[in-house]
Amino acid sequence: MDATDSELMSRLAAGDDLALNALMSRWSARVVAFLFRMTGQRAAAVDLAQEAFVKLYQARKHYRPQGQFSTWLFAIAANLARNHARWTSRHPTVSLDATDPQGAQTLPEAADLRPTPGEAAVAREKSAALNAAILALPLDLREALTLLVHEEMSYAQIAQLAGCSPKAVETRIYRARQILKQQLQELL
Repeated sequence: MDATDSELMSRLAAGDDLALNALMSRWSARVVAFLFRMTGQRAAAVDLAQEAFVKLYQARKHYRPQGQFSTWLFAIAANLARNHARWTSRHPTVSLDATDPQGAQTLPEAADLRPTPGEAAVAREKSAALNAAILALPLDLREALTLLVHEEMSYAQIAQLAGCSPKAVETRIYRARQILKQQLQELL
């Protein structure tokens, strides 16, 4: 540990990877503290400090001993902090643990609007029962109800199509609904 930073960088460039350990133990706390002041986030500062030493290792052959090592290292760290700030401004996030001043969670629970498998099965059963009950209706009642519900026709339009009066259509739809209500009582 008595070697200077420039000597350690020269050894690192020559292939002595253990020199990086010495540089990291000497400088990591200061780099993390610097990055913490730049980002305001402890986890981001630690991650960026590790990345700074990776960049230092990758650029080990480009180091010039004439300059001060700390300037070079902190320039790498500052560039990473600027990149991080740009990235976070473009990709804003909210902490899952964030709370408002009263201590309430600021991020609402995400609602899963999909039905559970059980709910989906019940819905399929009800739909199948309804379709079977509609198919069991007499043809004239089924026709009137289907045209009203699925084709959104008026009583007058259905009457014209069926060749009867609008009052007869109204009666057919009423009778169809009453039959369905009786047959599907158990599902309700």
